[in-house]
Amino acid sequence: MLPIVAMLMPSWMNPEHLLTWLGDWALWGTLLVVFIECGVLFPILPGDSLLFAVGLFIAQGTIHVPLWLACVLLTVAAFLGNVSGYYIGRALGTSLFKNPNARFLKPKYIEQTHEFFERYGPRALVLARFVPIVRTFITIVAGAGKMDPKKFFVWTGVGAVIWAPGITLLGHALGNVEFIHKNLEAALILLVLISLIPMFVEYFLARRRKRNAAAGGPSDGGPKHAAPKRASENPAP
Repeated sequence: MLPIVAMLMPSWMNPEHLLTWLGDWALWGTLLVVFIECGVLFPILPGDSLLFAVGLFIAQGTIHVPLWLACVLLTVAAFLGNVSGYYIGRALGTSLFKNPNARFLKPKYIEQTHEFFERYGPRALVLARFVPIVRTFITIVAGAGKMDPKKFFVWTGVGAVIWAPGITLLGHALGNVEFIHKNLEAALILLVLISLIPMFVEYFLARRRKRNAAAGGPSDGGPKHAAPKRASENPAP
């Protein structure tokens, strides 16, 4: 099943193919991908699986960069990507998300991300790192809602430190495991599928909360936190 999924994926979504194609520029290309996916309005990129693959390639000696340096650079790229998304949101708000038939900038993405923010409050910036699509648009929502910049920088920095080095170190730790080494493509596809689990869980929980709300029952998931205030309610400093 996994090999079939791999064949159906575009080549730029296959981390092994992408890193091999980049050659000596593999780490720098990964930094660019991480930066873009973390806030520059292009969510369909191999974020988690690419970080994992970088760790694997470093462990195998294919990428000739010290592990600590790769982790530092990837953390910086993830942080700066979110900062860029935040200021895009402050400048443009959600005006880019008007066309329901758009390929990437769908209004439903902003709605889903805003619900995620309401549910988890500022710590959503950390949790969203592990949720594809949401991790791209949550910074736009934070910026459009004029979230306090200092609070944003702290929480998004914590998320960057946990996410980028965490998954890279996991890939490095498993890089010399014989089974992973022999089944690298299947392992990467499996990681992609696992990374989608939080998104599907949140989707079904959101549907359940809507059904409960329509029926007048309690919503699922415990207390909610206020989303960032709108510009009219909380002027930019």
